[in-house]
Amino acid sequence: MEYDPQDLKRLAQPIIEGRADVVIGSRFLSGQEKRVLYFWHYMANRFLTFASNMFTNLNLSDMETCYKLFRKEVIKGIKIEENRFGFEPEIVAKVAKFRLDGQRLRIYEMGISYSGRTYEEGKKIGWKDGVRALYAIIKYRFAS
Repeated sequence: MEYDPQDLKRLAQPIIEGRADVVIGSRFLSGQEKRVLYFWHYMANRFLTFASNMFTNLNLSDMETCYKLFRKEVIKGIKIEENRFGFEPEIVAKVAKFRLDGQRLRIYEMGISYSGRTYEEGKKIGWKDGVRALYAIIKYRFAS
């Protein structure tokens, strides 16, 4: 339970109101509580988000967050190939390229709360996941 399910209601609002096609949560935007943990995980996230932004021409603050909401037409139009942590850069790259009625998607980012886990509490991510995420950033930038 690193993420608060109550945040989903708030994140859905721009889609419900017809202002957004995709809403991505961010652990780094202000206004929400966040548990402070690992410096090097934070730096790896910043690097991967930066690389993703370079390849997608987006300006996200937290590409690796798991809270991503989509209009039904968007997610039904995207073939998901990755498992584990490759999913995040894959979906961001595909959302950046996706066109709905010939138009780029309206992507919003909103702050969410985050209560990160330690490895003793069940955290599973490791350096190999970061390598896979970097591979996925590059792969899905150039995939058709």
